[in-house]
Amino acid sequence: MAAAVGVTLEQAQKMVAAAVAKSTEMGVLMNVAVVDAGGNLTAFAHMDGAWLGSIDISIKKARTARMFDMPTGAIGGLSQPGGPLYAIEHSNGGLITFPGGVPVTGADGELIGAIGVSGSTVEDDHAVAEAGAAAL
Repeated sequence: MAAAVGVTLEQAQKMVAAAVAKSTEMGVLMNVAVVDAGGNLTAFAHMDGAWLGSIDISIKKARTARMFDMPTGAIGGLSQPGGPLYAIEHSNGGLITFPGGVPVTGADGELIGAIGVSGSTVEDDHAVAEAGAAAL
């Protein structure tokens, strides 16, 4: 069997579970996506009643955070009119440049993937994503 590259399925599921628990604690319904180091979807949860339109957003937030190795909210700050990354959201098949996606590092500090969350305010999305990432 080949060695795992990036986040493992077990780690991804642990992050999803922590994010769902945080969502439940906050009283919000979320979609949670975890991608590996290559930006490939590894684990996903759609909480009962969460917005269907947020499924794609959560996955794109995770991919965006991994592709640029920074929280999606930070990219949003750089992609405003006149900013150095203006209109970057139109690249790579569509990116999400508002909060809710965060890169995830392993025990050695190496980037192993990212988590993306969508379904409430961007502040709530970011808080739930942080809780999921902190599960590792």
